[in-house]
Amino acid sequence: MRFLPSNLRPVRTLASALSLLLAISGAAIAQEPTARVIVKFKADASAVDVPANASLAEQQASRVQGVSRRLGMSVRTGVGIADRMQAVTATGLSSQQLAARLSQDSAVEYAVPDELRHRSAAPNDPRYAAGLAAPGPAAGQWYLRAPAGAVQSSINVEGAWTTVASTSGIVVVAVLDTGIRFDHPDLKRVADGGNVLDGYDFVTNAFIANDTTPGRDSDASDPGDWVTAADVASAANTIGCTTADIENSSWHGTQTAGLIGAITNNALGMAGVTGPGRNVRVLPVRVLGKCGGFDSDIIPAMRWAAGLSVPGVPTNPTPARVINLSLGGSGACSAAYQYAVREINQAGVVVVASAGNTSGHAVSVPANCTGVIGVAGLRHVGSKVGFSDLGPEIAISAPGGNCVNLTGDCLYPMLTTTNAGTTTPTPLNEAYTDATDVTIGTSFSSPLVAGTAALMLAVKPSLTPDDVRSLLRRTARVFPTTGDDIDVPSCRAPMFDSAGQPIDQLECYCTTATCGAGMLDASAAVALAQSDTSGNKGSGGGALGFGWLLALGVAIRVVAATRART
Repeated sequence: MRFLPSNLRPVRTLASALSLLLAISGAAIAQEPTARVIVKFKADASAVDVPANASLAEQQASRVQGVSRRLGMSVRTGVGIADRMQAVTATGLSSQQLAARLSQDSAVEYAVPDELRHRSAAPNDPRYAAGLAAPGPAAGQWYLRAPAGAVQSSINVEGAWTTVASTSGIVVVAVLDTGIRFDHPDLKRVADGGNVLDGYDFVTNAFIANDTTPGRDSDASDPGDWVTAADVASAANTIGCTTADIENSSWHGTQTAGLIGAITNNALGMAGVTGPGRNVRVLPVRVLGKCGGFDSDIIPAMRWAAGLSVPGVPTNPTPARVINLSLGGSGACSAAYQYAVREINQAGVVVVASAGNTSGHAVSVPANCTGVIGVAGLRHVGSKVGFSDLGPEIAISAPGGNCVNLTGDCLYPMLTTTNAGTTTPTPLNEAYTDATDVTIGTSFSSPLVAGTAALMLAVKPSLTPDDVRSLLRRTARVFPTTGDDIDVPSCRAPMFDSAGQPIDQLECYCTTATCGAGMLDASAAVALAQSDTSGNKGSGGGALGFGWLLALGVAIRVVAATRART
């Protein structure tokens, strides 16, 4: 399952295509497909296969042996995810076929394919590939400031910093991504005066991990996720990487972590959304690498981040109150994701996820799961940015970056921390995306909401995930219905052509049915979190005591088909 469609992938040169063909001709690999499934066994039925006093590993193996015997096929034990939930593999059939067969077994509660997810990276915008000719951008960290003039979607965070300044509570935000570069001067560990905790690495596939210690371990650093033609042709590529995945290292986890927790007021670089108060800690959890990451790594990482138990992994000593997921893939929310989100919410943990970047298609997994705060991306003027997905599952929208101009420096990218290495990391590197590349995407909308949620919990730790969602929606600013210089239509629900293929929906003016309750206002959300005593059970739709209004619907014009816009 690929998160970005082929028409948004970087264009490959003839030379790279020829080199791939040569590599493949030398390797001539013929591999039997491997089915990967996440299975949850029933509490009562699973006891039939489990011997008394069996260890956790023996329980997992016994359950799989039992189902293998009843199905008359070889099913292999994979990584543990939760109590009675684990990954399994088999050969000779697809993941969908294996899930269907397992679902028929009397001991199985549910079985779903173990999908490969991808970071919610930016699409191939006209200024994305070229980068910036000089340090910039022209608007700096426009997305944090109060709305003014042409900039209407910025999140107005400085007032939130003032509100939080008088509190002493510490809130942990887990960033589930590609890991982090601990050597960036704006992302120091807490012990070194920064905001970053040690974290954990959940990537179990050696090809995806691309590090010296594949498997789950305590090193959450990002070794780089670059993909070459040789990688695609390699015998180690058992996960289906293709030429569309060939790219330099993204440093995606470092970028999302910087938006949340970059050191503020250190006379260096940038400010994080959580500000100078040192009330928020960033917990990096590595779940993605070369070509993405599997659900069987992401779901246990979500549980671990929330302080829940995961087979074979030490308990998280610093449980998160907020989890940010700037990743996803197409399809409906699976039972495995929904079960995890429900448990995590019940533990008092807020889950925030990016909508996806497939140009106005349906919201991705896990942002479309019940209990997740799905976030869509906005242009600086407040309209939906062309790449952002949309739909009724979205709770709120925030800036996702856009360029406006087709030549010269990009005006409104999302400035954040990164590394200058094209493959392996450049050590002790003080790089920011404005100086080396243009960073845009719903990956960068989600951390703004996650960071705001953390500030809300810092001023009122008793807030539940439902409270946080309600307060964010109640304080959201109204979507604009005018303001661009070309014809822009009203956003509609995701659409499909006669062949059942999704239809792109580029820039459009948001409605509350497609982009959530409105535009994120961090100051208003934190202020209401601190003062509200109503129980916070509202469902959104207006800012009640503060007087902010939400758009009920808009109908404007049509985007010019000949102009590529973000």
